[in-house]
Amino acid sequence: MSGDRSGPAIRTRTRTELRRTRRPRAHSCWDHLYAAPLWPLHGANLGTLARTCDAVGACLTVPRHPWVPEALARGNTLRKPLCTHWTGDPLGWLQKQRERGLRIVGVELADEAIRLADLPAAREPTVMVLGHEQQGIPPEALDLLDTCVEIPMIGTGASLNVAVAGSLALYRLAGLL
Repeated sequence: MSGDRSGPAIRTRTRTELRRTRRPRAHSCWDHLYAAPLWPLHGANLGTLARTCDAVGACLTVPRHPWVPEALARGNTLRKPLCTHWTGDPLGWLQKQRERGLRIVGVELADEAIRLADLPAAREPTVMVLGHEQQGIPPEALDLLDTCVEIPMIGTGASLNVAVAGSLALYRLAGLL
């Protein structure tokens, strides 16, 4: 490296600059991209996934478990409402989305799964389904999926947690990766 520099080579944006480039308030339901962790295990992962939904303009669909609202409130550090859809019956909700013509993509380890890098951006209304962190998507829900996506891993773990897996797939579906 040659020459004198009088300041840092990389300058981060200020909060004011970021605010000018972002939405001033939470989006309403765009009915285009849904993150659906329908069989959640850990509340912390729901809060993290909610922040990703805000970042990519997706809606979140969650079951009506008593602990879910508090988990979302704790994880929503943005303090703005998120477009949240509630369901009491995950399989029934998925069936309704299928009947509406939405594309349903499961994040699951399956023989027929496509690699995350090969997943096209959502050009039509799409639901991204996430299963239970230990058992995955229940077998009775697999028939409701149009496709499965697998996130390649080279480590010793069997899978990523719901927040990480969901965030990677959401960014890909939103066309931001």
